[in-house]
Amino acid sequence: IGTAELEDAAVSHPQVAEAAVVGKEDPVKGEGIVIFATLREGIDPSPDLKKDFANHMRKVVGPIVVPDEIYFVAKLPKTRSGKVLRRVLKAVANNTSIGDLTTLEDESSVEEIVKAYQELKGGERKKE
Repeated sequence: IGTAELEDAAVSHPQVAEAAVVGKEDPVKGEGIVIFATLREGIDPSPDLKKDFANHMRKVVGPIVVPDEIYFVAKLPKTRSGKVLRRVLKAVANNTSIGDLTTLEDESSVEEIVKAYQELKGGERKKE
């Protein structure tokens, strides 16, 4: 199963506007699934929505798909040309250095993603 297939399934959820999927190192599975998603206008994130979204992914793609982590964020990090910077999302998910952000359109998107990670994990990221 590729990230494009998972992203297509994620955005087919009626309350999700945009999504990006990255892999996260997992000692048992090799690589786990981490989904960063923006919600449609007027939709607020909640634990129930997260459960519904995870169930939606299983129904659309198959029972093998169990996202390890789901982050609802206001915006995804993008380049000035509109491409999602998946390497930034992967770095956050794997707690590694984010690296060069010179092509980033809006740095606040990365700050929000790091904050969401810290809230979920209850700790600090590695220093850059």
